[in-house]
Amino acid sequence: MNDWRVPLTDIAVTEEDVEAVLECLREGWLTMGPRTRTFEQELARRIGTPHAVTVSSGTAALHLACQAAGLGPGDEMIVPAFTFVASASAARFVGAEPVLCDVLGPHDLNIDVEDVARRITPRTRAVMAVHFCGYAADVLALRELCDEHELILIEDCAEAIGARVEESGRQVGTVGELGAFSFFSKNQLCVGEGGMVSTADEELAERVRLLRSHALTSGTWDRHRGHDPVYDIVDIGFNFRIDEPRAALGLSRMQRLDADIEARRTVVRAYRERLAEVPGLEMPWDDQAVELSTHFAVPVLLSDREARDRFREDLKAGGVQTTWYPALHTFSEYRQSAPPEGLPRSLEVAERHCMLPLSATMNEADIDAVLETVLSCVSRV
Repeated sequence: MNDWRVPLTDIAVTEEDVEAVLECLREGWLTMGPRTRTFEQELARRIGTPHAVTVSSGTAALHLACQAAGLGPGDEMIVPAFTFVASASAARFVGAEPVLCDVLGPHDLNIDVEDVARRITPRTRAVMAVHFCGYAADVLALRELCDEHELILIEDCAEAIGARVEESGRQVGTVGELGAFSFFSKNQLCVGEGGMVSTADEELAERVRLLRSHALTSGTWDRHRGHDPVYDIVDIGFNFRIDEPRAALGLSRMQRLDADIEARRTVVRAYRERLAEVPGLEMPWDDQAVELSTHFAVPVLLSDREARDRFREDLKAGGVQTTWYPALHTFSEYRQSAPPEGLPRSLEVAERHCMLPLSATMNEADIDAVLETVLSCVSRV
Protein backbone atom coordinates (compact mmCIF):
# COMPACT_ATOMS: atom_id res chain seq x y z
CA MET A 1 0.00 0.00 0.00
CA ASN A 2 3.02 2.32 -0.26
CA ASP A 3 6.18 2.81 -2.30
CA TRP A 4 8.57 2.95 0.65
CA ARG A 5 11.34 0.41 0.94
CA VAL A 6 10.68 0.49 4.70
CA PRO A 7 7.61 2.50 5.81
CA LEU A 8 7.51 4.44 9.06
CA THR A 9 5.02 1.93 10.45
CA ASP A 10 2.92 -0.98 9.28
CA ILE A 11 -0.16 -2.88 10.46
CA ALA A 12 -0.81 -6.62 10.30
CA VAL A 13 -4.55 -7.31 10.09
CA THR A 14 -5.00 -11.03 10.64
CA GLU A 15 -7.84 -13.28 9.51
CA GLU A 16 -8.93 -13.39 13.15
CA ASP A 17 -9.20 -9.60 13.15
CA VAL A 18 -11.25 -9.65 9.95
CA GLU A 19 -13.52 -12.40 11.24
CA ALA A 20 -14.11 -10.56 14.52
CA VAL A 21 -15.32 -7.48 12.63
CA LEU A 22 -17.33 -9.52 10.14
CA GLU A 23 -19.10 -11.32 12.98
CA CYS A 24 -20.06 -7.95 14.42
CA LEU A 25 -21.32 -6.76 11.03
CA ARG A 26 -23.35 -9.96 10.51
CA GLU A 27 -25.06 -9.52 13.86
CA GLY A 28 -26.12 -6.04 12.79
CA TRP A 29 -25.51 -4.00 15.96
CA LEU A 30 -22.91 -1.39 15.01
CA THR A 31 -23.12 1.49 17.48
CA MET A 32 -21.82 1.32 21.06
CA GLY A 33 -23.06 -1.87 22.70
CA PRO A 34 -22.02 -5.14 24.36
CA ARG A 35 -18.66 -5.50 22.60
CA THR A 36 -17.74 -2.01 23.75
CA ARG A 37 -18.45 -2.99 27.36
CA THR A 38 -16.32 -6.14 27.02
CA PHE A 39 -13.53 -4.13 25.39
CA GLU A 40 -13.61 -1.70 28.32
CA GLN A 41 -13.44 -4.53 30.85
CA GLU A 42 -10.42 -6.05 29.10
CA LEU A 43 -8.70 -2.67 28.84
CA ALA A 44 -9.23 -1.99 32.55
CA ARG A 45 -7.75 -5.40 33.37
CA ARG A 46 -4.82 -4.85 30.98
CA ILE A 47 -3.96 -1.38 32.32
CA GLY A 48 -4.63 -2.18 35.97
CA THR A 49 -7.29 0.47 36.51
CA PRO A 50 -10.78 0.19 38.00
CA HIS A 51 -12.44 2.07 35.15
CA ALA A 52 -11.82 2.26 31.39
CA VAL A 53 -14.22 4.29 29.24
CA THR A 54 -13.77 3.99 25.48
CA VAL A 55 -14.34 6.95 23.16
CA SER A 56 -14.01 7.86 19.49
CA SER A 57 -10.37 9.03 19.50
CA GLY A 58 -7.38 9.85 21.65
CA THR A 59 -8.19 13.53 21.21
CA ALA A 60 -11.72 12.89 22.51
CA ALA A 61 -10.17 11.10 25.49
CA LEU A 62 -7.99 14.12 26.29
CA HIS A 63 -10.97 16.47 25.83
CA LEU A 64 -13.21 14.46 28.16
CA ALA A 65 -10.43 14.05 30.72
CA CYS A 66 -10.15 17.84 30.94
CA GLN A 67 -13.93 18.24 30.95
CA ALA A 68 -14.46 15.62 33.65
CA ALA A 69 -11.68 17.18 35.75
CA GLY A 70 -13.62 20.46 35.77
CA LEU A 71 -11.15 22.62 33.87
CA GLY A 72 -12.66 25.74 32.38
CA PRO A 73 -12.22 29.45 31.61
CA GLY A 74 -9.63 31.12 33.82
CA ASP A 75 -7.79 27.86 34.50
CA GLU A 76 -4.31 26.93 33.29
CA MET A 77 -2.96 23.48 32.50
CA ILE A 78 0.80 22.91 32.21
CA VAL A 79 1.74 20.86 29.13
CA PRO A 80 5.15 19.91 27.70
CA ALA A 81 6.04 21.83 24.55
CA PHE A 82 7.38 18.70 22.86
CA THR A 83 4.29 16.62 22.11
CA PHE A 84 1.52 16.30 19.55
CA VAL A 85 -0.79 19.31 19.45
CA ALA A 86 -3.80 17.41 20.87
CA SER A 87 -2.17 17.48 24.33
CA ALA A 88 -2.39 21.27 24.44
CA SER A 89 -5.60 21.59 22.42
CA ALA A 90 -7.49 19.65 25.09
CA ALA A 91 -7.16 22.60 27.48
CA ARG A 92 -8.47 24.98 24.83
CA PHE A 93 -11.46 22.73 24.12
CA VAL A 94 -12.81 23.41 27.63
CA GLY A 95 -11.91 27.11 27.74
CA ALA A 96 -8.72 26.73 29.78
CA GLU A 97 -5.25 27.85 28.69
CA PRO A 98 -2.27 25.58 28.08
CA VAL A 99 0.98 26.78 29.65
CA LEU A 100 3.93 25.18 27.90
CA CYS A 101 6.88 23.87 29.86
CA ASP A 102 10.20 22.34 28.85
CA VAL A 103 11.33 18.73 28.51
CA LEU A 104 14.43 17.25 30.08
CA GLY A 105 16.57 17.30 26.94
CA PRO A 106 18.24 15.01 24.39
CA HIS A 107 18.74 12.21 26.94
CA ASP A 108 15.04 12.11 27.90
CA LEU A 109 12.34 13.71 25.75
CA ASN A 110 9.71 13.75 28.51
CA ILE A 111 8.40 16.57 30.69
CA ASP A 112 10.78 18.29 33.13
CA VAL A 113 9.23 18.17 36.61
CA GLU A 114 11.38 21.05 37.86
CA ASP A 115 10.21 23.25 35.01
CA VAL A 116 6.61 22.31 35.77
CA ALA A 117 7.15 23.58 39.32
CA ARG A 118 8.43 26.90 37.94
CA ARG A 119 5.30 27.35 35.79
CA ILE A 120 2.74 26.93 38.60
CA THR A 121 0.65 30.05 39.23
CA PRO A 122 -2.54 30.73 41.24
CA ARG A 123 -4.47 29.90 38.04
CA THR A 124 -2.86 26.48 37.53
CA ARG A 125 -5.45 23.74 37.86
CA ALA A 126 -3.84 20.74 36.19
CA VAL A 127 -0.67 19.23 34.74
CA MET A 128 -0.65 17.00 31.68
CA ALA A 129 2.16 14.44 31.64
CA VAL A 130 2.86 13.08 28.15
CA HIS A 131 4.48 9.64 27.92
CA PHE A 132 6.35 10.45 24.73
CA CYS A 133 7.17 7.68 22.24
CA GLY A 134 5.98 5.04 24.70
CA TYR A 135 8.41 6.01 27.51
CA ALA A 136 6.86 6.82 30.88
CA ALA A 137 7.32 10.35 32.16
CA ASP A 138 8.24 10.78 35.83
CA VAL A 139 4.63 10.77 36.97
CA LEU A 140 5.51 9.66 40.50
CA ALA A 141 7.41 12.92 41.03
CA LEU A 142 4.63 14.83 39.28
CA ARG A 143 2.10 13.14 41.56
CA GLU A 144 3.94 14.49 44.60
CA LEU A 145 4.15 17.97 43.06
CA CYS A 146 0.47 17.99 42.14
CA ASP A 147 -0.56 16.80 45.59
CA GLU A 148 1.57 19.52 47.18
CA HIS A 149 -0.17 22.22 45.11
CA GLU A 150 -3.62 20.56 44.99
CA LEU A 151 -3.46 20.11 41.21
CA ILE A 152 -5.03 17.49 38.97
CA LEU A 153 -2.66 15.16 37.11
CA ILE A 154 -3.80 13.99 33.67
CA GLU A 155 -1.67 11.43 31.82
CA ASP A 156 -1.48 11.56 28.03
CA CYS A 157 -0.87 7.87 27.35
CA ALA A 158 -1.70 8.06 23.63
CA GLU A 159 1.69 6.62 22.64
CA ALA A 160 2.30 4.42 25.65
CA ILE A 161 -0.31 1.75 26.35
CA GLY A 162 1.28 -0.86 28.61
CA ALA A 163 4.37 1.21 29.45
CA ARG A 164 5.54 0.72 33.01
CA VAL A 165 6.11 3.59 35.41
CA GLU A 166 8.43 1.48 37.54
CA GLU A 167 9.83 -2.03 37.55
CA SER A 168 7.09 -3.18 39.93
CA GLY A 169 4.81 -3.24 36.90
CA ARG A 170 2.55 -0.26 37.59
CA GLN A 171 1.46 1.11 34.24
CA VAL A 172 0.90 4.55 32.78
CA GLY A 173 -2.64 5.82 33.16
CA THR A 174 -2.88 4.69 36.80
CA VAL A 175 -1.00 7.49 38.62
CA GLY A 176 -2.95 10.58 37.59
CA GLU A 177 -6.60 11.23 38.31
CA LEU A 178 -7.22 10.49 34.62
CA GLY A 179 -5.36 8.86 31.75
CA ALA A 180 -6.07 9.29 28.04
CA PHE A 181 -5.19 6.58 25.49
CA SER A 182 -5.34 6.43 21.69
CA PHE A 183 -6.06 3.52 19.35
CA PHE A 184 -5.00 5.39 16.21
CA SER A 185 -3.44 3.36 13.39
CA LYS A 186 0.19 4.12 14.37
CA ASN A 187 -0.28 3.02 17.97
CA GLN A 188 0.55 -0.29 19.60
CA LEU A 189 -3.15 -1.21 19.95
CA CYS A 190 -4.73 0.19 16.81
CA VAL A 191 -8.29 0.03 15.49
CA GLY A 192 -8.05 2.98 13.05
CA GLU A 193 -9.65 5.58 15.32
CA GLY A 194 -10.55 5.26 18.98
CA GLY A 195 -9.45 6.10 22.49
CA MET A 196 -10.02 5.45 26.15
CA VAL A 197 -10.06 7.29 29.48
CA SER A 198 -8.76 5.47 32.55
CA THR A 199 -9.43 6.46 36.14
CA ALA A 200 -9.68 5.00 39.63
CA ASP A 201 -12.41 7.50 40.53
CA GLU A 202 -15.91 6.15 39.93
CA GLU A 203 -17.46 9.63 39.75
CA LEU A 204 -14.96 10.73 37.09
CA ALA A 205 -15.62 7.54 35.12
CA GLU A 206 -19.37 8.10 35.23
CA ARG A 207 -18.92 11.68 34.10
CA VAL A 208 -16.82 10.60 31.11
CA ARG A 209 -19.44 7.97 30.23
CA LEU A 210 -22.16 10.60 30.41
CA LEU A 211 -20.35 13.24 28.36
CA ARG A 212 -19.24 10.88 25.57
CA SER A 213 -22.87 10.42 24.44
CA HIS A 214 -24.70 13.76 24.60
CA ALA A 215 -25.13 13.52 28.40
CA LEU A 216 -27.96 11.03 27.84
CA THR A 217 -29.09 9.16 30.92
CA SER A 218 -29.44 5.96 28.88
CA GLY A 219 -27.81 4.56 25.77
CA THR A 220 -29.21 3.12 22.55
CA TRP A 221 -28.27 -0.43 23.58
CA ASP A 222 -30.16 -0.02 26.86
CA ARG A 223 -33.27 1.16 25.08
CA HIS A 224 -32.92 -1.60 22.48
CA ARG A 225 -33.09 -4.18 25.26
CA GLY A 226 -36.20 -2.55 26.70
CA HIS A 227 -34.45 -0.71 29.53
CA ASP A 228 -34.98 3.00 30.16
CA PRO A 229 -37.54 3.70 27.41
CA VAL A 230 -37.33 7.38 28.28
CA TYR A 231 -34.21 9.41 28.94
CA ASP A 232 -33.07 12.80 30.14
CA ILE A 233 -30.29 15.18 29.06
CA VAL A 234 -28.45 16.33 32.15
CA ASP A 235 -25.48 18.28 30.75
CA ILE A 236 -23.89 19.47 27.50
CA GLY A 237 -22.34 16.33 26.06
CA PHE A 238 -20.71 15.18 22.83
CA ASN A 239 -20.87 12.40 20.29
CA PHE A 240 -17.57 10.75 21.25
CA ARG A 241 -18.80 7.15 21.11
CA ILE A 242 -16.70 4.31 19.77
CA ASP A 243 -18.55 1.77 17.62
CA GLU A 244 -18.90 -2.01 17.88
CA PRO A 245 -16.74 -2.99 14.87
CA ARG A 246 -13.82 -1.05 16.35
CA ALA A 247 -14.43 -2.61 19.76
CA ALA A 248 -14.46 -6.04 18.08
CA LEU A 249 -11.19 -5.27 16.30
CA GLY A 250 -9.68 -3.99 19.53
CA LEU A 251 -10.63 -7.15 21.40
CA SER A 252 -9.07 -9.29 18.68
CA ARG A 253 -5.86 -7.29 18.57
CA MET A 254 -5.50 -7.17 22.37
CA GLN A 255 -4.71 -10.89 22.31
CA ARG A 256 -1.46 -10.06 20.46
CA LEU A 257 -0.63 -6.81 22.25
CA ASP A 258 2.11 -8.20 24.49
CA ALA A 259 3.72 -10.05 21.59
CA ASP A 260 3.52 -6.97 19.37
CA ILE A 261 5.13 -4.80 22.05
CA GLU A 262 7.95 -7.30 22.49
CA ALA A 263 8.46 -7.38 18.71
CA ARG A 264 8.76 -3.60 18.74
CA ARG A 265 11.22 -3.77 21.62
CA THR A 266 13.34 -6.26 19.68
CA VAL A 267 13.59 -3.80 16.79
CA VAL A 268 14.55 -0.98 19.17
CA ARG A 269 17.25 -3.11 20.80
CA ALA A 270 18.73 -3.87 17.38
CA TYR A 271 18.76 -0.19 16.45
CA ARG A 272 20.38 0.81 19.72
CA GLU A 273 23.04 -1.91 19.58
CA ARG A 274 24.21 -1.03 16.08
CA LEU A 275 23.87 2.76 16.39
CA ALA A 276 25.31 3.14 19.89
CA GLU A 277 28.75 4.40 18.87
CA VAL A 278 27.90 6.17 15.61
CA PRO A 279 29.40 9.69 15.59
CA GLY A 280 26.89 12.46 15.11
CA LEU A 281 23.89 10.36 16.13
CA GLU A 282 22.26 10.20 19.58
CA MET A 283 19.52 7.97 20.92
CA PRO A 284 17.59 9.20 23.98
CA TRP A 285 16.81 7.16 27.11
CA ASP A 286 18.82 4.25 28.48
CA ASP A 287 18.58 0.47 28.34
CA GLN A 288 16.47 0.27 31.50
CA ALA A 289 13.95 2.69 30.02
CA VAL A 290 13.83 0.56 26.87
CA GLU A 291 12.65 -2.42 28.92
CA LEU A 292 9.86 -0.37 30.56
CA SER A 293 8.73 1.31 27.34
CA THR A 294 6.21 0.00 24.81
CA HIS A 295 7.83 1.81 21.86
CA PHE A 296 5.50 3.94 19.80
CA ALA A 297 8.43 5.34 17.83
CA VAL A 298 12.24 5.41 17.66
CA PRO A 299 13.68 8.93 17.82
CA VAL A 300 17.28 9.66 16.86
CA LEU A 301 18.99 13.03 17.20
CA LEU A 302 21.45 14.62 14.82
CA SER A 303 23.86 17.44 15.68
CA ASP A 304 21.55 20.29 14.61
CA ARG A 305 18.55 21.09 12.43
CA GLU A 306 20.55 21.41 9.23
CA ALA A 307 22.12 17.98 9.75
CA ARG A 308 18.72 16.51 10.66
CA ASP A 309 17.10 17.87 7.49
CA ARG A 310 19.90 16.50 5.29
CA PHE A 311 19.64 13.18 7.08
CA ARG A 312 15.88 13.03 6.49
CA GLU A 313 16.25 13.80 2.80
CA ASP A 314 18.91 11.11 2.44
CA LEU A 315 16.70 8.57 4.21
CA LYS A 316 13.85 9.47 1.88
CA ALA A 317 16.10 8.98 -1.14
CA GLY A 318 17.01 5.56 0.25
CA GLY A 319 13.36 4.56 0.57
CA VAL A 320 13.20 4.81 4.36
CA GLN A 321 10.25 6.82 5.67
CA THR A 322 10.61 9.14 8.66
CA THR A 323 8.78 11.94 10.46
CA TRP A 324 9.33 14.45 13.26
CA TYR A 325 7.47 16.58 15.83
CA PRO A 326 7.74 20.40 15.80
CA ALA A 327 7.79 22.12 19.20
CA LEU A 328 4.31 23.43 19.99
CA HIS A 329 5.42 27.02 20.53
CA THR A 330 6.66 27.20 16.93
CA PHE A 331 3.02 26.94 15.76
CA SER A 332 1.24 30.26 15.25
CA GLU A 333 -1.66 29.24 17.50
CA TYR A 334 0.57 28.35 20.46
CA ARG A 335 3.28 31.01 20.47
CA GLN A 336 1.48 32.87 23.25
CA SER A 337 1.48 29.72 25.41
CA ALA A 338 5.28 29.74 25.84
CA PRO A 339 7.19 31.80 28.43
CA PRO A 340 9.07 34.91 27.23
CA GLU A 341 12.44 33.21 27.73
CA GLY A 342 11.39 30.38 25.43
CA LEU A 343 11.71 26.64 25.89
CA PRO A 344 15.25 25.88 24.72
CA ARG A 345 15.39 22.15 25.34
CA SER A 346 12.06 21.49 23.64
CA LEU A 347 13.15 23.54 20.66
CA GLU A 348 16.52 21.77 20.53
CA VAL A 349 15.13 18.24 20.52
CA ALA A 350 12.38 19.21 18.05
CA GLU A 351 14.94 20.56 15.60
CA ARG A 352 17.46 17.74 16.02
CA HIS A 353 15.29 14.62 16.00
CA CYS A 354 13.51 12.38 13.53
CA MET A 355 11.85 8.98 13.83
CA LEU A 356 13.09 5.69 12.39
CA PRO A 357 10.65 3.04 11.12
CA LEU A 358 9.09 0.84 13.77
CA SER A 359 6.33 -1.75 13.74
CA ALA A 360 5.67 -5.24 15.07
CA THR A 361 5.80 -6.59 11.51
CA MET A 362 9.43 -5.65 10.86
CA ASN A 363 11.78 -8.54 10.14
CA GLU A 364 15.57 -8.77 10.12
CA ALA A 365 15.75 -7.73 6.49
CA ASP A 366 13.75 -4.57 7.26
CA ILE A 367 15.96 -3.77 10.23
CA ASP A 368 19.10 -4.32 8.18
CA ALA A 369 17.76 -2.10 5.39
CA VAL A 370 17.05 0.74 7.82
CA LEU A 371 20.38 0.45 9.59
CA GLU A 372 22.39 0.26 6.38
CA THR A 373 20.62 3.35 5.08
CA VAL A 374 21.04 5.22 8.37
CA LEU A 375 24.76 4.47 8.56
CA SER A 376 25.24 5.53 4.95
CA CYS A 377 23.29 8.76 5.51
CA VAL A 378 25.08 9.67 8.75
CA SER A 379 28.43 9.34 7.02
CA ARG A 380 27.33 12.02 4.54
CA VAL A 381 25.90 14.49 7.09
